[in-house]
Amino acid sequence: MATVQDISVKLLQDAATFFRTIGEQNPELEEQMIGNADVYDQVAGLLAQDPFTELSAGGDGE
Repeated sequence: MATVQDISVKLLQDAATFFRTIGEQNPELEEQMIGNADVYDQVAGLLAQDPFTELSAGGDGE
């Protein structure tokens, strides 16, 4: 049986694939879509490795 973590990782990976496909079909959006896909892949990897990983929200030190 799949866990919520497993399903979440799969959804993130599928979203990355979707963004890459959009980028391949729309050269004017390719750079942005590849960037989006990379972020989704990174988060999927982090979630698969350790679902309790804490991320900084930005430059605010938290």
